[in-house]
Amino acid sequence: MFDVTMEKIVSLAKRRGFIFPGSEIYGGLAGTFDYGPLGVALKNNIKNLWWRMFVDGRDDMYGVDAAILMNPKAWEASGHVSGFSDPLVECAKCKKRFRADHVGDVCPECGGAFGPVRQFNMMFKTQVGPIDDEGAVTYLRPETAGGIFVNFKNIVDTMRPKLPFGIGQIGKAFRNEIAPRDFVFRSREFEQMEIEYFVRPESWETAFEEWRVQAHAFMDAAGIDKEKVHELEVAKEDLAHYSKRTIDFEFDFPFGRKELYGLAYRTDFDLSAHAAASGQSLTIPDEEGQPPVTPHVIEPSFGVDRTVLAVLASAYREDELGGEPRTYLAFPKAVAPVKAAVFPLLKNKPELVVKAREVYAMLKKDTPQIMWDDNGNIGKRYRRQDEIGTPYCITVDFDTLGENGADLKDTVTVRDRDTGEQQRVQIGELAALLK
Repeated sequence: MFDVTMEKIVSLAKRRGFIFPGSEIYGGLAGTFDYGPLGVALKNNIKNLWWRMFVDGRDDMYGVDAAILMNPKAWEASGHVSGFSDPLVECAKCKKRFRADHVGDVCPECGGAFGPVRQFNMMFKTQVGPIDDEGAVTYLRPETAGGIFVNFKNIVDTMRPKLPFGIGQIGKAFRNEIAPRDFVFRSREFEQMEIEYFVRPESWETAFEEWRVQAHAFMDAAGIDKEKVHELEVAKEDLAHYSKRTIDFEFDFPFGRKELYGLAYRTDFDLSAHAAASGQSLTIPDEEGQPPVTPHVIEPSFGVDRTVLAVLASAYREDELGGEPRTYLAFPKAVAPVKAAVFPLLKNKPELVVKAREVYAMLKKDTPQIMWDDNGNIGKRYRRQDEIGTPYCITVDFDTLGENGADLKDTVTVRDRDTGEQQRVQIGELAALLK
């Protein structure tokens, strides 16, 4: 057995170009991270999978991409200006600040006593326009849901949907976390995949159960270890002010069991609040002859960065292959940042390189996430591709050229990442293998 530790994941993520500390050459900036080439590919694959499952793959969903900056009245109506806060304490001795619900009675840094608990609003303030006054204040959005709710009327007016229907969005959100920690789990800039699903009030329980099942289906497709996923029914006294029922999907991260996703029944709180504040009608025509209805809302909320971390933790493996230890990432093909790597057996043999380049170019037309690798001996290339989670390594050798028999001409060696087993495959059959 092997232990999946945060140290191993963070080290691999940086070493292989998945995730880097933000602004690293200047000493970093706490709570920020930059995604490298493989991290961008992994992240995009996760987002594309989510979008296919929940927007493009359904007839009752509509996509939006709302602005990050919104009229501040929207955040007043939603309750964020007055209530989006965390409890903060400051050590009287070293002056460091912590979330009160994340520490004990004394400072974990110096053992000093804490001052009184204060509420700290987590929204980032900014200003619009050249004049710095109260009238110019707005906020970087702390969630993507707000942009969905303020576009509800636009979707109803332009798309003429019937209940039930949903609006989905993927985008950045920002929270001025008191104590960002645990790598990309809790950061100040992050990405969300959110759905607001609008239903008749009497139908919310059916829709809630449907989205609970769909959340598990997405986790399975993304390669999140189902044995490490747990549902937590949030106690009534702990519910957010807008929620009548919430389930947290928790995951056993290397640093402990923490929230991965959320599923909330938000009633008609948001549409009613925005209608009252804006003076606009946020209803939808119901069945013929019936008065318009203010829909209730089911909200499945998925964090992109937490998904990346859960996928990395689920995929991480250590074993022994060919008498040597190795580390590899057992990504499903759907999210693997590199679908296959193409090698010439020897890079100093022009005839092998030319043929391998032909195979590489052919595959890359239909599957852009193909990597070329001719650096080092074949064993080192295998280990390098294993560590970044590439499902297949394709080697062009002398058999491919027909030098050892016509029956092997135009075949290549395909090596499976998980088992290390190799097979001869016709070049014309490779595209189907990678799908």
